[in-house]
Amino acid sequence: MPKSKAWIFVNGALGSTARLSSLVHSRDWLVAADGGYRLMKMLKRAPDLVLGDLDSLTEEDLEEIEEAKIPLQRFPIAKDETDLELAINASLARGSRSIRIVGANGGRLDQELGILFQLLRPDLAAIDTRLEDGTTEAWLIRSEGIIRGDPGDTVSLIPIESASHGVITDGLRYPLRVETLWPYKTRGISNVMESKEARISIREGILLCIHIRGPLSPD
Repeated sequence: MPKSKAWIFVNGALGSTARLSSLVHSRDWLVAADGGYRLMKMLKRAPDLVLGDLDSLTEEDLEEIEEAKIPLQRFPIAKDETDLELAINASLARGSRSIRIVGANGGRLDQELGILFQLLRPDLAAIDTRLEDGTTEAWLIRSEGIIRGDPGDTVSLIPIESASHGVITDGLRYPLRVETLWPYKTRGISNVMESKEARISIREGILLCIHIRGPLSPD
């Protein structure tokens, strides 16, 4: 039976390595998208697959992968998909019902936006897909969502594509009661969890939910 949760590591940064390591289980399927192999080495995890154009890996990295007999799929640099998109395709082909993408914060705005908007793929609408770095998780809410964390955690709700109508929240310090959130307004930014669970529902639209574990430092 295929491992139902896939972890995709891309060539970015980590948040809390300790928490992230605790979230990854031996029963999960781990794939390194090119330079994501470096993040996996930091977590002392071995990938089940390495794929991409491999332009971010050193000869030493490639030798390690070969010696460990880790499956490797090399793609040309001139291609239509990013390495992440290829990794998502591989995860879906395996039948994964849950996907976590690690390393989305890589310092390049174009790459970061490209990663974020992968969440809008139609074939991921029924798949629990989240960006995760151990400190921050982000995912799309299309009708209802539950946030599990701790009191004081920061939650931001950002409309994607167009306005989100009929937004209702429960368990947040600043409640929304059948409200409309607009992409160009900041009404849903920097809310705070009041308990270990918060609930969000929307009548129409798509919300990007960003959950930051722990309170933010004051500006």
